[in-house]
Amino acid sequence: GKHPEKALGFGSRQRRVTGDQFDNFSIDFSYDDGRHVHSMCRQINGCTNNVSEYFSGTKGFSRSSSNNSPNRTFLQDKNGGVIWTYEDAVKSEGLPKEPISPYVQEHVDLIWAIRTGNQIVEAENTATSTLTAIMGRISAYTGKETTWEEMMNSDLSIGPAPQDLGFKKKYVMVKKPIIPVPGTEKREK
Repeated sequence: GKHPEKALGFGSRQRRVTGDQFDNFSIDFSYDDGRHVHSMCRQINGCTNNVSEYFSGTKGFSRSSSNNSPNRTFLQDKNGGVIWTYEDAVKSEGLPKEPISPYVQEHVDLIWAIRTGNQIVEAENTATSTLTAIMGRISAYTGKETTWEEMMNSDLSIGPAPQDLGFKKKYVMVKKPIIPVPGTEKREK
């Protein structure tokens, strides 16, 4: 029910050959009550890639991972004692041995909502989540801590201007991307 107040992001472009985006990120999101969420990802061919989050709270921490490995999802107390693991939940709660992909689950939820007539209203959560991700990316691209307030007051526009989309043209010329350089106001051309 909250959004992060600040993001401090790191990232780089090691091998990506298209676009202007980085191919790895590590973002620390901090909340007004002292909680932190660490989100990281790497998407580089030939590497062990990962998209995962670490949640740190007053009673302990947890880790979740998009690769759906059961041994990568757990809760621990502040002293490192294990409170919950997915593997234990398979035995005690009857969860499937292999975790359901969150991408599959959202489709299951959508079909359930359509068939039962129950609405799933996630617009606000989706907008907050999207702005949180953009805030982390902006922090990594600029090399500076970024705040929620800065994002809410930003006039940032991502993407081409509507007149540049080429809807009336037969062919659209793609401009060479400008790559962010953290710690500078410059971008590589």
